[in-house]
Amino acid sequence: MLPRNIYETNMTSLFYRLLTAFLLAAAVPAHAGDDEALAAAPTATLSTTVTLASQYVSRGMRQTWGRPALQAGLDYAHPSGWSLGTWTSTVSDRFIEGGRVEWDLYGGYAGKLGALDVSLTAMHYRYPGARIGATGTKYDYTEVVPGLGYKSLYAKYYRTVSRDFFGITNARGTGYLDVGLNHDLGSGYTLNLHLGEGRVAGEGNAIWDWRDAKAGLTRTFDGGWSIAAAWTRAWGATDAYDRYTTGVPRADGAIAISNPAKGTLAVSLARTF
Repeated sequence: MLPRNIYETNMTSLFYRLLTAFLLAAAVPAHAGDDEALAAAPTATLSTTVTLASQYVSRGMRQTWGRPALQAGLDYAHPSGWSLGTWTSTVSDRFIEGGRVEWDLYGGYAGKLGALDVSLTAMHYRYPGARIGATGTKYDYTEVVPGLGYKSLYAKYYRTVSRDFFGITNARGTGYLDVGLNHDLGSGYTLNLHLGEGRVAGEGNAIWDWRDAKAGLTRTFDGGWSIAAAWTRAWGATDAYDRYTTGVPRADGAIAISNPAKGTLAVSLARTF
């Protein structure tokens, strides 16, 4: 295995190389006489989404400690089914030691297998400046994500392939199962339901296992606007999350302690360009 800093540099370099290659391929002009076929063929898309959320909740955990989050994403999708993207969000240093930003890089393929939707995605999560003070472990990690879908139903399995997982050392093989439903209700409304289960690999790491659930509603509007609201809740396998802290003090000097897994309502306003 490559040293971690070299590995992360290579991951970022590979992402930008692939993105450049896709963009160049999409820009190659058609041969003369192919105008009609080109007009009928699907085209590549490049979209940007900006979101203002009341808080950032991921896998049932309140990563902004209950405070608002600003998020932005850039996605490139090729008609062949290949895609690349990047996404970022503000986070709280009370949940992620030394962290203020999450930055994700991802790419993969999605297609059809009969009536099934199939996908395979590689995801790399970065938290610049964040690390566990006691161990020096970074929060950065990498996952491979196979997925299946049928109509409005979906299932994805996130498998950690990096040595560490979100600041937890020697956790390669950590898995997170995400099953749910995004059902079109008509008139721009979509019902969002989700169940998740995370199991952290490695000796002694099972104390961080958890389950979570979400129920929400999304409303889309003309012009790329959307509003979403969701109630989420997580349950730890032990009491490890009940009095969670990174040691960051509050304004009054007391150590900030909370339960990031407790039930909460999150709302968001997004615009896609």
